[in-house]
Amino acid sequence: MKLAIPELSLVALVGPSGSGKSTFAHRHFAPTQVLSSDVFRAMVADDENDQSATAEAFDALYHVAGKRLRAGRLTVVDATHVQREDRAKVVALAREHDVLPVAIVFDLPRSVCATRNENHRALPDHVLRRQRDALRRSLRHLHKEGFRKVHVLSTVDEVESVELQYEKAYNDKRELTGPFDVIGDVHGCRAELENLLGRLGYRLDRDDSGRPVGAAHPDGRTAVFVGDLVDRGPDTPGVLRLVMGMVAAGTALCVAGNHENKLVRALDGRKVTVSHGLAESLAQLSGESPDFRASARDFMYSLVSHYRLDGGDLVVAHAGLKEDYHGRASARVRSFCLYGETTGETDEYGLPVRHPWAREYRGAAAVVYGHTPVLEPTWLNNTICLDTGCVFGGSLTALRWPERDLVSVPAEQVHYQPVRPLAVEAGRSDDSQERPDDLLRIQDVLGTRTLETRLLGRLKVLEENAAGALEVMSRFAIDPRWLVYLPPTMAPSATTEEEGLLEHPAEAFQYYRAERVSQVLCEEKHMGSRAVVVLCRDGEVARRRFGIADGTTGAVHTRTGRAFFNDQERTERLLARLRGAVDEAGLWAELGTDWLVLDAELLPWSAKAGDLLRQYASVGAAARAALPTAVSVLEKVAGRGIDVGELLGRQRRRLSHVDAFTAAYGGYCWPVDDLKGVVLAPFQILAGEGACYADQDHLWHLERIDRLVAADPELLRTTRRFLVNVDDPESAAAGVAWWTELTERGGEGMVVKPLSGVAQGALQPGIKCRGREYLRIIYGPDYTEPANLARLRQRNLGRKRSLALREHALGWEALHRFVEGEPLWRVHEVVFAVLALESEPIDPRL
Repeated sequence: MKLAIPELSLVALVGPSGSGKSTFAHRHFAPTQVLSSDVFRAMVADDENDQSATAEAFDALYHVAGKRLRAGRLTVVDATHVQREDRAKVVALAREHDVLPVAIVFDLPRSVCATRNENHRALPDHVLRRQRDALRRSLRHLHKEGFRKVHVLSTVDEVESVELQYEKAYNDKRELTGPFDVIGDVHGCRAELENLLGRLGYRLDRDDSGRPVGAAHPDGRTAVFVGDLVDRGPDTPGVLRLVMGMVAAGTALCVAGNHENKLVRALDGRKVTVSHGLAESLAQLSGESPDFRASARDFMYSLVSHYRLDGGDLVVAHAGLKEDYHGRASARVRSFCLYGETTGETDEYGLPVRHPWAREYRGAAAVVYGHTPVLEPTWLNNTICLDTGCVFGGSLTALRWPERDLVSVPAEQVHYQPVRPLAVEAGRSDDSQERPDDLLRIQDVLGTRTLETRLLGRLKVLEENAAGALEVMSRFAIDPRWLVYLPPTMAPSATTEEEGLLEHPAEAFQYYRAERVSQVLCEEKHMGSRAVVVLCRDGEVARRRFGIADGTTGAVHTRTGRAFFNDQERTERLLARLRGAVDEAGLWAELGTDWLVLDAELLPWSAKAGDLLRQYASVGAAARAALPTAVSVLEKVAGRGIDVGELLGRQRRRLSHVDAFTAAYGGYCWPVDDLKGVVLAPFQILAGEGACYADQDHLWHLERIDRLVAADPELLRTTRRFLVNVDDPESAAAGVAWWTELTERGGEGMVVKPLSGVAQGALQPGIKCRGREYLRIIYGPDYTEPANLARLRQRNLGRKRSLALREHALGWEALHRFVEGEPLWRVHEVVFAVLALESEPIDPRL
């Protein structure tokens, strides 16, 4: 005997004690799916037979059931459920979570239940009789109580022969991967629909009279209609005939619209208000044959509320659908799909004011819908409205998925006068001064959060680390629409045992050798501050791609999202110079983009870190004032024959250390006047339209950046590099010699990176190897003293390395999300996470 159970449902096992419900549940369901009243009674009272604990046990049971249903898990409640009030709680819980309630009834003979009861609980006979009588009175009414499926098992043989079959929801078409062409509200505009299908590449099938009765795409694409095929337009029957033929042939899908819902009720003779174009549809259908009207009625009646497609990445519903309702089935879900959600108010045109659900949407699935006409379809929080008012003289629009391309054809004429002018965009206010609806909200980052990244999987951001990030983003960061990437921190090489040194290339090479990475690129580490440059070709690109309409064409910001220059005009002059270099280098055309994100260093260090350098200068000045005097006094004391040689030698070394310290930080300072003296050293092209360039090796990046430098050598500086095969001792020795020559001439050091590009998994994307004199700035003038080096060599690098990996994964995740057109809040939640991780207590000198 086969029983059909919806994959997502709340199953109530109904039957008196001893009817075999628990045995059945154990046999047919996973232990985690079954919530037993006996088990919960034992949880709260240590005795499954303690009836005084029943109320508390069911409170706990329904709480857990609610959690499972909210998570989309099949849930089975194992209890007697012979009383209507008990079953009503199950039905109410299912409705609360928009899942189907199912009853499996064990209507076994009283003798069977009595025998089993004696072996188990030994309830009094009158209790068992009362339970069975209550069940018998309920059997005819279970459907009326709200159970969508009722299975009655009347014999032991039936129970033993049961085979469960799980049914997919009607809206679950996740196995269909497309590609799709999602088509907005047609409203009887057959000519425009034919035109649009032709533009999309479909070939129409016509009957003997020339009427279109179907269409197919030579590449196997599937059309998906968002509903509202009917009313207002000149040829509702023609649209229905065409779409019905496509659906029947498997070349199209269609969801229900509110106009189909109303037309079905009118065709059924039910009382409806004939308005909003219904009269036109009824008049046009009256000229069709009874068979066609019946087929059209049955087709419209059969339309489901929404579809989940392409592995769940695409949801199509007429009026849209908030995330909690995806894949659910209830009258509430269907109503939302047909009509949306209203506030209960009406506007000046007498039309209902709709709740702007798209502004609050935070789902990963793209939701494509219609219902509310807009002038131009625009993505908002991964949702898009395709109703561009064709019947009102606008256009008929389709979205090609997964390409996300929009294709439109203009209306042939105004077929129906709109009651209300078309909106600029569904769900978004016309007031451009309002806060954009797709930016990060505080609710998106409160508490401990787990983020999914494509490089490292799930990463946790602790609640306590969020406070500092909130302050930075809210008080100090640039306009967040420019903030699509924050660069990661970088792990230092393992501590070396080389005499007088803390870091040395040999350890960096050894790390990659152990990770089976042979080819590494050593890049000069510039003596500046990390800078991210967002560059648009012009103001129109900034408006279209970044939503910035104030005339600015990009941004230059620090690792923490702050503007490098307080003067925006200065920033724009730098961007104009860089844009000129991109033009001359031909990168716009080569990369097929009109915007770029670059990773760079901005020099000198003093241009941004002036306060920090002044602290170093104070240390150096104080030491140079005190130590020469100390040395002079000690020399005089030594001249009198007193043995102060050890102390004098130590003070002389300290003086030489201070001189080296002063020279070291002095190399990072030079005068800057506006842009004169400012140098930008890009070293990676992070992203452009439609592409992240992580899969390109580092030489690919640097060769293109060299062309930029050649176009404006005054502003731009090349990044010197040296290719090393870490498996070749001679090549590795040459890399060490290159680093030694670089640092002995006052350079900061180098960064060692896998040549192949972005690091996958737990491989460090880069290891910095800093020179001795640069580390003197970081650790203090006397850090090279043997005792100090011995102490510093105990530094713990584990947390720094972990931080570098996590921030790298988050940075690339943000870039990919932006390039792929995800809503800004999705981009910013990972950008925010980089800032939050920066507040972890890790030695900033590492």
